[in-house]
Amino acid sequence: MKRLGLSITACAVASLPLQAQEIDVSGKIAIELNAAQTADASCTLSFMVTNGLDHEIDKAVYETVLFNTDGQVNRLTLFDFGTLPPARPRVRQFAVQNVTCEALGRVLFNGANTCEGDGLADGACADGLAVSTRTAIEVMG
Repeated sequence: MKRLGLSITACAVASLPLQAQEIDVSGKIAIELNAAQTADASCTLSFMVTNGLDHEIDKAVYETVLFNTDGQVNRLTLFDFGTLPPARPRVRQFAVQNVTCEALGRVLFNGANTCEGDGLADGACADGLAVSTRTAIEVMG
């Protein structure tokens, strides 16, 4: 009976979406999909982003691909995260028109479209990108 209980618990845990975990963001930019809320046939995606680099980012824009629950591309878009001070979390929201959050299955950060700031190394916004989610929507980078 004890073994059955452990099996049920293991199955229940395995079926949960991958949750965001506390990670060391030193030298990285951490982007967590924190919430997804549907309102008026639009999906508002809320991201918590933390700049773990030593320098302020004046402008960070990521090319982002949204996939539906069948794995097909819904759209390619740019998410402008704006100014990101080092070691200070920021929340950014993006309203995606004409799609419900329930219809989204995956968000892919395809690369950094813009990464500006004094002292930033080439590729700083893309090379150390660490993504996670607290929602049922998968996030990749």
